[in-house]
Amino acid sequence: MPRIPIIMPQLGESIAEATVVRLAFQPGDLVEADQEVMDVETNKATMGVTSPCKGRITQWLVELQQSYPVGAVLAHLEASEEDARRLGFDGASPAQQQKLPSEENPRVPMARPDAVEPTVRGLPVPASAGGASYLSPRMKARMTELGLHAADLAGIAGSGAAGRVTVDDFEKFIATLEQLQISPASTMRVAVADAMRRSWTRPIATVGRSVVLDPLLAHRRSSDPKPGPALYALRALAVALEENTAPAGRLIGGKIVHPHSIDLGFAVEVEDGVLVPVLRSANRASLSEMTNRYQELVDLARERRLPAAAQGGSIATVTNFGTFGLEWATPIPLPEQTLVLGLGAGRVVPRWDNASKQFQPATEAQLTLSFDHRVLDGGGAGRLLGRIAELLENPSKL
Repeated sequence: MPRIPIIMPQLGESIAEATVVRLAFQPGDLVEADQEVMDVETNKATMGVTSPCKGRITQWLVELQQSYPVGAVLAHLEASEEDARRLGFDGASPAQQQKLPSEENPRVPMARPDAVEPTVRGLPVPASAGGASYLSPRMKARMTELGLHAADLAGIAGSGAAGRVTVDDFEKFIATLEQLQISPASTMRVAVADAMRRSWTRPIATVGRSVVLDPLLAHRRSSDPKPGPALYALRALAVALEENTAPAGRLIGGKIVHPHSIDLGFAVEVEDGVLVPVLRSANRASLSEMTNRYQELVDLARERRLPAAAQGGSIATVTNFGTFGLEWATPIPLPEQTLVLGLGAGRVVPRWDNASKQFQPATEAQLTLSFDHRVLDGGGAGRLLGRIAELLENPSKL
């Protein structure tokens, strides 16, 4: 019977490879068309790989916890002649047939790197971008060999001219590290670190102000289902950006590129990192219409099973650092974004009431807006944050 390959799919525009974490079937098992046969993990989510047609799995060509590039052959199916013709595998050359697994040649080595680490690509700042310090060609070559970046040298005291880090300084630093306890960083942690390093190549500034949460809390008590505070903030940001998209523009060369859609992300803490699900066209749906979808994406993110349609492409992020008891923070926008809105923990404070001419208790929280200072100045950021606060204090407008 014809043998059809199961191939590692393109799991997103920035994904080049994925790690196999679960095999759902054994060799010899029958599978249906489009049935999930394995789970693979990228630095963004855990996803299923499906069979191209109905058939019997002959043999796996992969190992658990190993990474394989997009396009790699993961297994083969014994399929019908009809499915082989439909998928274009009926005319395999003799040389190609010889490369397929068989009883005489049960395992064919795959052309893949010995150690593939999932990476993030397609971001606006080149991965090779260094810091302000001078790096000699010899130093750059040694760092490339070890997979290090300029930011990793921040803890080295240089002995060269004007405090430059020499190769000898670098080698002593590496030797010192080898004497300490070292544990491998997870794929998620490496991806977050890479994104933050890219983000920090830009001048990032933060403005903040207080917001009274009592109207929001009262609105939430009367709602069913009940939106979370971060969703209120996300919806307020969407309304404010719909009124003026310029603050969310990206500086590309000498031009500001305005977003074509108000797609907003929100930070969800997962094991050893953060994922950012995306609500598309957040300006077109009301708060109540977004609530169930928001919670669904939170649950999928925590399971590392976010669909591709809910990943990437957002123009700003909302993060509720108040869930950790923090009143103030300065979050950093993602590399492809200009803005990140933060919401702090609410606390009861005395607030002057003009009507009663006395202080009254009020639940107050701090809002922060971190932004790319090349695109937005403090005044524009302050006006945007003021509009967001105004909407949060009048939740019926959301």
